[in-house]
Amino acid sequence: MIKKTLLTGLLLLTLSSCVSKKIYNDLENKYTDLKKENNNMADELESLRKTKTEFETENASLKSELAKLKAERDKLQTDCTATANNLKALKESYNALEKNSSEALTSNMNKNRELLAQLDTKEKALAAEQNRLNKLRDELSASSKRLSELESMIANKDAAMKKLKETLSKALNAFEGKGLTVEQKNGKVYVSMENKLLFQTGSWAVGVEGKKAVVEVGKVLAQNPDITVLIEGHTDNDKILGTLGGGIENNWDLSTKRATAIVNILAENAGIQKKNLTAAGRGEFAPLMSNDTAEGKAKNRRIEIILTPKLDEISKMLNDF
Repeated sequence: MIKKTLLTGLLLLTLSSCVSKKIYNDLENKYTDLKKENNNMADELESLRKTKTEFETENASLKSELAKLKAERDKLQTDCTATANNLKALKESYNALEKNSSEALTSNMNKNRELLAQLDTKEKALAAEQNRLNKLRDELSASSKRLSELESMIANKDAAMKKLKETLSKALNAFEGKGLTVEQKNGKVYVSMENKLLFQTGSWAVGVEGKKAVVEVGKVLAQNPDITVLIEGHTDNDKILGTLGGGIENNWDLSTKRATAIVNILAENAGIQKKNLTAAGRGEFAPLMSNDTAEGKAKNRRIEIILTPKLDEISKMLNDF
């Protein structure tokens, strides 16, 4: 058995010479770019939620100012009515005093002119406040509409991802208990497959049962062309030593090769847009559990298929504000 293992290791080591260091470096650079893009998308989603909160705050402020303006308008209307009543009383007084001296008549006429001027001023102020109130009402309506549209877009994205998660769970039901899980978090759907379902130790060749699971995932992705797919390979922290690596330089290299193997299977589905697929290796640097136990190491050796909705429409809407 030892002799067979050594022969296998020597064969894989020989094959490793065929693997270009440039390919590994390209994959590593691509992973870095993808990680940055993934972080940017998470930041963008967080920014969208902050924008929603700002819109809600602005909406509340506009409502408060609208109520204040209504109160001011009502006061002006009350003042206007009181002034009109005074004017009426003065007119009546004027009629009564018209028969009196010219001095009294002149005095009443001057008072009437003053009251008319006051009434005109108050009517103009009331009209100006009404115009301002109408403008604020229009701004409030436009702001509420934009906020509703943004909330609707975010809700639709969340609903679509929830539906995608349910569809995947149903399609992969046969693999429950075999190291496969599907969950939704942070606006994304994660399909996690332990290596025991996919690979032999030190290998990046996908087994028969694992390939069935990946093919089922591919069927669902083919029906969802607006989903960005990131396949991440993960390992435990056991180092690859000597010829046991079989053409693998380190855990990062192994995780990248395994992620690429999954991408290749998905790419066989003609319905999946290849531009949506990305392979990345993270080595032992994103563990789920401690590597101090065999159970923890088994959980850390995995492939994660991360599905993210495209946010182009929401980004465009924010840019148009």
